[in-house]
Amino acid sequence: MNLGNNLFQVRKKAGLSQEVVAEKLGVSRQTISKWETDETVPDIYQAKRLAKLYNLSLDELIDFDIDMKEIEEVIKNTDEKKEEKIDWTNAWSKKYPVLATYQSKVDISKYVLEIRNMLNSLEKEYGYSKLDSMLVLKDILYHEWKDNK
Repeated sequence: MNLGNNLFQVRKKAGLSQEVVAEKLGVSRQTISKWETDETVPDIYQAKRLAKLYNLSLDELIDFDIDMKEIEEVIKNTDEKKEEKIDWTNAWSKKYPVLATYQSKVDISKYVLEIRNMLNSLEKEYGYSKLDSMLVLKDILYHEWKDNK
C-alpha cells in the first residue's frame, strides 16, 4: 500500500469525512484529498497529528493495513465463549482442504503423544499454563514452517 491509500483507509475506518479531518487539522479538504491521492504528502508534523487523530502510532499510520487491523480487532474482541463455538478446523479447511481430510490418513495418535510431551515439557520447564504452552508450541511450529518453506 502507499501512504495516500493508508490515509484514505484509516479515515474511512474512523468514520470521518475529509471535511472533518481537515477542520481538526486546520487545513483544507482539498489538502486531505491531495494526501489521500498521493498528489502531495503531509509534513511530519501533520502526519503526527493525523496519527494522533486516528489513535495510531506514526509507524502504524505509514504501514497501515486495513486487513491486518480488522483481524487484530476480531482477535481482540473474541472471548473464550465465542471461541468455543467456532469449529476452527472446519473454518480453515475452506482455505486449506487438507484440514478436512487428514484425519482419515494420518496416524494422529503418533503425533499426539509427541505433542503432549512437548506441551508437558513447556509447562514444567517454564511454568506455563496449558493454554500458554499450546500457544508457545503453536508459535514455534509456525515460525519453523515459515523459516523453512
